[in-house]
Amino acid sequence: MSSEAREMSRFGGIISEQVTTSNFMEKLQKFNQKVRSATKRPEVKAGDIVKIHRKIKEGNKERIQIFEGIAIAVKGKQSSSPMITVRRASFGVGVEITVPVYSPAISKIEVIKHAKVRRSKLYYLRRKDYKVSKLETKELAQFVTEEEKEEKPEQIEESTPKEKTPEEKGEEKAEEKKAAEK
Repeated sequence: MSSEAREMSRFGGIISEQVTTSNFMEKLQKFNQKVRSATKRPEVKAGDIVKIHRKIKEGNKERIQIFEGIAIAVKGKQSSSPMITVRRASFGVGVEITVPVYSPAISKIEVIKHAKVRRSKLYYLRRKDYKVSKLETKELAQFVTEEEKEEKPEQIEESTPKEKTPEEKGEEKAEEKKAAEK
């Protein structure tokens, strides 16, 4: 028996497993193409301002809700349904949704504006101390909550009574007892 034949008999199971996984990958790729060709969606990248039209069921009624925000992440670009994370600021609070692009609950996705960004994930937009001036376009500023700096007036120590800590109160009581004993 030759050395190649021994190797083939030794790894025979592994070779047959590789054949089945390649069949599986081909089937998966065909499925992905089929799903993507069924519904046309625009190419969404991180930094784009998008409007997501979601179908919402409330009892027997169905309505469409529009969520407009900046796409901060796109995950699974080559899968059958990539996920996009969209963020916006609503009444000073950051709101994010993560939705599958090819979901039947999504009626359509509109890309309003493409922004020039240098990263594929814009998670730094979540921080409160983020400066809006780093963003390339002014329109992106409305989707980021910026921490407001409140200027506190200087307090004069003499005019406002200082609250005593429990330790200071305990020390005062001890001093009063000593004075009462004398």
